[in-house]
Amino acid sequence: MFFGWLKQYMPRGLYGRALLILVLPVLLLQLLVSVVFIQRHFEGVTRQMTRAVAIDLSFVIDTATAAQTADLARRDVAAIAAPLEMAADWPAQIPDIGLGNRWTDFTGPSVNRYLRAELDQIVTVSLADRRRVTIWVETPHGPLALDFARSRVSASNPHQLLVIMVVLGALMTTVAYFFLRNQLRPIKRMAAAAAAYGKGRITNYSPSGAVEVRAAGTAFLDMRNRLEKQTQSRTMMLSGVSHDLRTPLTRMRLGLSLLDDAEAAPLIKDVNEMQHLLDAFLDFARADAGDDLVPIVPRSFVDELLADAARMGQAITLSEVTGPSDPMPLRPLAIRRALVNLTSNALRYGSKAQVGVHVTDRAVRFVVEDDGPGIPPDRREEALAPFTRLDAARNQDAGSGVGLGLAIVSDIARSHGGVLRLGESATLGGLKAELVLAR
Repeated sequence: MFFGWLKQYMPRGLYGRALLILVLPVLLLQLLVSVVFIQRHFEGVTRQMTRAVAIDLSFVIDTATAAQTADLARRDVAAIAAPLEMAADWPAQIPDIGLGNRWTDFTGPSVNRYLRAELDQIVTVSLADRRRVTIWVETPHGPLALDFARSRVSASNPHQLLVIMVVLGALMTTVAYFFLRNQLRPIKRMAAAAAAYGKGRITNYSPSGAVEVRAAGTAFLDMRNRLEKQTQSRTMMLSGVSHDLRTPLTRMRLGLSLLDDAEAAPLIKDVNEMQHLLDAFLDFARADAGDDLVPIVPRSFVDELLADAARMGQAITLSEVTGPSDPMPLRPLAIRRALVNLTSNALRYGSKAQVGVHVTDRAVRFVVEDDGPGIPPDRREEALAPFTRLDAARNQDAGSGVGLGLAIVSDIARSHGGVLRLGESATLGGLKAELVLAR
């Protein structure tokens, strides 16, 4: 794209881009008016005023030239210069100076150009003093310096229109900015509601603003309501499935209990594995359904997990805890299920595990490390897929599960607007699982 290089210099925020849309046309309009209208207007005014002053200057110069002697020239020039509001001086020589006008003096070059065009006798023009104009001419009786007010050759308020345009432009831009801010506020509210819903939080939101913004807000609410209804329907369906499947499994156990132990042992093992498969599938499908957000300190999950591990004799230790201990809205059942899955995997494939928690202003990060074989980098994404067992030797007979542990944790992380990251443990050498949840 031809203007693609401009993207890196453009504002990224909506307010910044809206302000640019407002300010840029105003500045271009003022620049166009200044160049096309104001400069041409004052150019014409300067030319007319300079021609009028040139008549007086020509009369003074002709008087000095017509005088017979230098004394008569000085007397005649002094007599007519005062009524013409000019100051006359007879220096010994003409100074070698330039125009002397500042870059902010828009009419200075025009004054110099028009004076020289009207009076051939002019040698030097000085505009160093913004209130006065001094010219030097050569006469038969020596150099003559004539000084007069600058206001006689240029408008006294050449910048007044510019100041008015700038002030009014700034005022109108400010008014338009506040108006536009009110129009952009509903968009930010909708974005905040969408971001909260992405983290598993439902906030109060009502569409407002322009018609298009209201339509987008209404579409968002419809989408959120449909998703919530689907979640509720899935929860009800899972409750029914859980009840319907557990009942025949219970009857099968009762029936098997009447058989001899030797005959019933393989069948009981199959029933137990069916129960295990059912529980794992329901955990994955249910995720955090029915679990409400509760303000809770993230450190409490780790303390509870370590206490349970100590009672059960599991080799789980605390690695590191950083950040403030402020409560944050989380789903306790879902977070506990995720941490239990991570530590269970760590102890299944390793002999010990470490758990840590790191809290920042933007996220909370639970870290579980083990001393097991780990997962190769090229297969870590595959490990998060449901029903995936990376090692064929880790079958159900070895008690490795059905390949839903990491998938459940990943689904819980996404429901909190976070992510599950897999890496290599620098301390234990095994797998490092990071459960990152957005605040």
